[in-house]
Amino acid sequence: MEQTRLGRSGLVVSRLAFGTWQLGGDWGPTDEAAAMAAIRRAADLGVTLFDTAQAYGFGASERLLAKALEGRHHEVMIATKGGLRPTDGGGVARDASPTAIRRGVEESLRELGTEAIDLYQLHWPDPGTPLEATTEALATLIAEGKIRHVGVSNFDAEQMEAFSALLPVETLQPPYHLFRRDIEASILPYTAAHDIGVLVYGPLAHGLLGGHLREDTRFAPGDWRDTSPDFQGDSYRRNLAAVRDLDHLAGELSITISQLAIAWTLANPSVDVAIVGTRNPTHVDSAIAAADVVLEPAVMERIDQIMVTAQPVAGPAPELMPEVGR
Repeated sequence: MEQTRLGRSGLVVSRLAFGTWQLGGDWGPTDEAAAMAAIRRAADLGVTLFDTAQAYGFGASERLLAKALEGRHHEVMIATKGGLRPTDGGGVARDASPTAIRRGVEESLRELGTEAIDLYQLHWPDPGTPLEATTEALATLIAEGKIRHVGVSNFDAEQMEAFSALLPVETLQPPYHLFRRDIEASILPYTAAHDIGVLVYGPLAHGLLGGHLREDTRFAPGDWRDTSPDFQGDSYRRNLAAVRDLDHLAGELSITISQLAIAWTLANPSVDVAIVGTRNPTHVDSAIAAADVVLEPAVMERIDQIMVTAQPVAGPAPELMPEVGR
């Protein structure tokens, strides 16, 4: 698989990363054996970056990833995220306080079974904690050798500028897909100007661009999409119509709609890596093949034309995630 340099971090990784959000319980129950098979298949096929987070089941995803990659960590790099904590009611809250960051890093190290985290990302901005306190805690953990590189996720350009004044932001993980292109305005120009590596998540628009959703689709118990406005009502129906047109275009190109969607994100020169997650090992080969798909300018124009009437898909924020037992 093609490798790329992840901005000023200097990390060299595969252009496709394996994401594990879907393994923590927020997408419904996980078949552990199938999930581990998918992870191992990705590693076998050349994926060298695996992305997880403490908040993906608060340890569940990290443990499963570590189990699947047991004995192979030297072959790959693992990125995780922190700065969220579970609430008493089963929800999620932002907490990037020094105490929470240190506790989170120690817990992630234990769950991942490693002595150092290759890339540690602050999951969401925390307006309740001064940046100085957060960055000082992270700098201390770097000095202790527990974190090798630091990035952020879901930050805008101004927030990255403020963070970097205290501790250089090496990578950014933002949402990016055909139904959410807002990062093109100011965020991607900022990362390009400052050599910040970009790993985009959600290239399949949380399943919308997978080609399997219908108006009558029912999501599994615990799946956050079951209560999301992005997956119901008139906007959802209009987006499904756009998906059908995209699927037709993909067929003309002899690829799947998911491959079209992934290739579209990687066609942006400011995007280094697309993060794709699956719980099905049979889907891994198809996703990896998308990294080699080249979309000609005429195809990109047709995609833009199809998306003219589509509605934005925002996806969840921590405060909007359903309250479930953790």
